[in-house]
Amino acid sequence: MVRIEEKQGTMVPSSMPQQQNPLQQLQAKFKEVENGFRAWLSKQPLPVEATVVTTTGAAQGAAIGALMGTLTNDISSSLQTPPQASLNPQAMASFKQAQALSGGPLIQARNFAVMTGVNAGISCVMKRLRGREDVQSSMAAAFGSGAMFSLVSGMGGPNQAANAVTSGLFFALVQGGLFQLGQKFSQPPVEDVNYYRTRSMLNSLGLQNYEKNFKKGLLTDSTLPLLTDSALRDVKIPPGPRLLILDHIQRDPVLKEKQGHRG
Repeated sequence: MVRIEEKQGTMVPSSMPQQQNPLQQLQAKFKEVENGFRAWLSKQPLPVEATVVTTTGAAQGAAIGALMGTLTNDISSSLQTPPQASLNPQAMASFKQAQALSGGPLIQARNFAVMTGVNAGISCVMKRLRGREDVQSSMAAAFGSGAMFSLVSGMGGPNQAANAVTSGLFFALVQGGLFQLGQKFSQPPVEDVNYYRTRSMLNSLGLQNYEKNFKKGLLTDSTLPLLTDSALRDVKIPPGPRLLILDHIQRDPVLKEKQGHRG
């Protein structure tokens, strides 16, 4: 809101302080409460923390499962249970797996509540006991959640124990792969200290695309005072950029001093 004030015969706009976006205020408040809750929970005994984390994870999974069950309700209603005698055990197991994956809201809420609750609980216990969250802890939690999901959902068929182990192993392998992939992409690339000055020079000249040429020819920072036109030509740098690079080296007092010492 802008208010017009008159000062010595001149109309001067006066800016009033704008109110903060209510949505941003709500997000900040929620973040503050969440951080406070996490800080309080980390100080509780392990059984209390594991119970709260498991319950919270189960509630989140139940909500997701109920939503999925609502979306797949039409599919589940079309799956009529056939007579037990008309199907062999393998076919009946396949039918139960289809029912488990396309059940109604209550069935899916139960299945996902167990899966996410067990995963969150085991992850919490492993992190507290081992003091860190790594791929082993993640795979152990995934194995437990996969095995319990198989048992609760009825996907195991006649041999539930074996299928629970198989499902747990499958969940663990998938989770382990995703964890390692996430770690790889979340870590920032390590800069090569041998090309720090070279990278800075190329960026200042707008020639950062030729950094790969320097690396291909092993033209590190220590070789900058020795660079010649022929050396740059050997790494396939065009004439224009070569002139800019050599001129920069001649003007750089540090590199010029090193050239004098070598001379």
